[in-house]
Amino acid sequence: MLTAIIHGLLLAIGLILPLGAQNVFIFNQGANQSKLRYAFPAIITAGLSDSLLIIIAVIGVSLILMSLPILQAVIYIIGLIFLCYMAWTLWFEKPHSNQDNQSLSAIKQISFALSVSLLNPHAIMDTIGVIGTSAAAYEGNDKIAFTLACIAVSWLWFILLALLGKFIGTFDKSGKLLIVVNRVSSIIIVIVALMIVQKLIYLVI
Repeated sequence: MLTAIIHGLLLAIGLILPLGAQNVFIFNQGANQSKLRYAFPAIITAGLSDSLLIIIAVIGVSLILMSLPILQAVIYIIGLIFLCYMAWTLWFEKPHSNQDNQSLSAIKQISFALSVSLLNPHAIMDTIGVIGTSAAAYEGNDKIAFTLACIAVSWLWFILLALLGKFIGTFDKSGKLLIVVNRVSSIIIVIVALMIVQKLIYLVI
């Protein structure tokens, strides 16, 4: 079981570390919210979404779903729409102030976190192709331990990202750095959206 836990931890860390729309969004919320607890909707939604993807990958359901090209296209299109809207919102988002908090509402945080988690083709393929395949090597309690280790890494990473964002936001009294963070976040999300367009073209051709 220890081997399965270590395998799950290392694998999940390797997959979640690269900079992507999901990581950028969680960091951004930690930095822009006036208090860390206001970023909880984004953190919890991202954590639950990753947990769901990991579980369905481990039990093999995702392989069946992603074998349908039409379903893949629908996921890509919906994800593309959400990402474009998110990029636009983050580009024009203003850092909070003590008098006027203009940060994303809980509803927007949840919808955006869902889009970058469940509608991100790269996240889905990483989960299916890497975690799902690796989990096939285990049975019974070992498979459960592997799965829980992967899920634990996701939750801890999102919490740490939000904390890091909050740390930076706390020292940025002028709000200029957070504006840069928002703009960089928006650009990264646009790049991810363009990659989705490439996937869509590949599906059509």
